[in-house]
Amino acid sequence: MFKKLITGLPVLLLAATVYAAGPPTGPIIKDFGPVFSVPEGSYNLAKDTHYKVSMDVSATGDFPEDLNRNLVSAARFLNMHARNGIEQKNIEFALIVHGPASKDMLGNEGYEKRYQEVNPNTQLLNQLSDAGVKIYLCGQSAKHMKIAAQELNPAVTMALSAMSAHVRLQSEGYTLIPF
Repeated sequence: MFKKLITGLPVLLLAATVYAAGPPTGPIIKDFGPVFSVPEGSYNLAKDTHYKVSMDVSATGDFPEDLNRNLVSAARFLNMHARNGIEQKNIEFALIVHGPASKDMLGNEGYEKRYQEVNPNTQLLNQLSDAGVKIYLCGQSAKHMKIAAQELNPAVTMALSAMSAHVRLQSEGYTLIPF
């Protein structure tokens, strides 16, 4: 019995390591947006269609060092569709950020000044932007939270308001993913 336990232990440890590692990220957003595999043939976007998608982002983490989980979901959206046959060129993606999540749009200098932490979302924002994602911050939320345009991460564009950004993007054919 002891021999079986010793023989099976490496297999158990390997399985635990793989499980603990969680689902992989990429291929579009390399370091964020983990994706679980689902059965082939699952209901999905059509491969031959061009999509315009916007996502509303207003929630933020509980602590200054937390990644914004909705930004991670944006990365997951891109990664899961790329892994399942949807070419990146067929998805135009925009984020509309407002409310408490506005702080996550700060560049590192502004974030450190306020929270004594480097912005944990910087790398994710940069990777999203590098993938062609448009990131709009509600100007009303920014002003309310005393965030100046020059304090923003360079990937972020100030909008008049989140409402204005939503209306404009929807008039341009974007489908809203509300969170």
